[in-house]
Amino acid sequence: QVQLVESGGGLVQPGESLRLSCVASGVIFNNDNMGWFRQAPGKERELVAIFRVGARQNYADSVKGRFTISRDNAKNTMYLQMNSLKPEDTAVYYCWTYMALTNYWGQGTQVTVSS
Repeated sequence: QVQLVESGGGLVQPGESLRLSCVASGVIFNNDNMGWFRQAPGKERELVAIFRVGARQNYADSVKGRFTISRDNAKNTMYLQMNSLKPEDTAVYYCWTYMALTNYWGQGTQVTVSS
């Protein structure tokens, strides 16, 4: 049974940083299909950052240079370091992986950027 559990969200002011974590169980977290998505109120879920084949990383244009995706395979954990946060980054952030023709999602963690 695959389970993804996010943590690290919270309320911060513009310009501050947060690091999200996603701990996985039931899946080996060293595959190329894993990443972070987010969904703001009234908007569709969108890609934030993702690992691709060959450990390449892709980022949404809106977060390039500010966010960094990483993982610790030994801990089966993926991270999203978010710097220089903006109010438009406010959303629920979801951890994602794909295995055996199935998408798996975490429960989400709320990130709110507000002064």
